[in-house]
Amino acid sequence: MSSFSLLCILALLLVIGHVANAQNSRADYVNAHNDARRQVGVGDIVWDNTVASFAQDYANQRKGDCQLIHSGGGGRYGENLAWSSGDMSGSDAVKLWVNEKADYNYNSNTCASGKVCGHYTQVVWRNSQRVGCAKVRCDNNRGTFITCNYDPPGNYVGEKPYLLEQPLTCSGNTRIILSLT
Repeated sequence: MSSFSLLCILALLLVIGHVANAQNSRADYVNAHNDARRQVGVGDIVWDNTVASFAQDYANQRKGDCQLIHSGGGGRYGENLAWSSGDMSGSDAVKLWVNEKADYNYNSNTCASGKVCGHYTQVVWRNSQRVGCAKVRCDNNRGTFITCNYDPPGNYVGEKPYLLEQPLTCSGNTRIILSLT
């Protein structure tokens, strides 16, 4: 094999490795969260190294079996978990959770019958300001485990994840913005 061919193969491997890592960067997790949060008028969430350290510690604990069991976290953090039998990027995990939006009814603040939507509501929870995520490959090539933790946690019973602003039209051209709870 010529040295030029070898150089081309090495360059290709570097590009592939960079693309794979780029889909798991802090920015990818944060951007995927903030895209969903902006759709409902919630402020941006930021990466937090302390929360990420907690997420990484727990992901490392789950690496042996990769079961979707919540950490318990002592109530410190909210938590979303994802698993795939193959590889899964961080942004794909967030998209998986955000896709639960279709099963969330804002007016009743409930999930559709037999459906799950709590991962979505945690992603867009208005008071959650910091996120940290981690990804591990499961032992014995049994897939990928991803966890994101949120500070402060969300999904409080009886509370909506965000407030919708409804414009009211009064006499003339006066408009009032009303936040529904």
